Amino acid sequence: MRYKEEEKAKRLENWQQSGKSAWVYAKENRFNYKTLKNWISLETETKQSFVEVPSNPVRQHIFQQPAQILIEKGDMKIHIPLCVSKNELSCVLESLAASIW
Repeated sequence: MRYKEEEKAKRLENWQQSGKSAWVYAKENRFNYKTLKNWISLETETKQSFVEVPSNPVRQHIFQQPAQILIEKGDMKIHIPLCVSKNELSCVLESLAASIW
């Protein structure tokens, strides 16, 4: 079955707003889980990522704020200090990946 782009976008939006896993959302809405996962993957691949660099990063970041990594997804903001260990950062990223899917 083919879906129009508007319907794909609406289903993805509804899934994101539901806060449920893709599998639970698909099951509750009698929708094919693999189709939904494919749409999610395509949407993730096509979104552009960017990093905003201030005009004077030395003055703004070193003297005013501790050095950190900022991850933003929608309304969510995660601040990770640069002094975090590789193992701790790995745990944070794995937790994020698990909560998204």
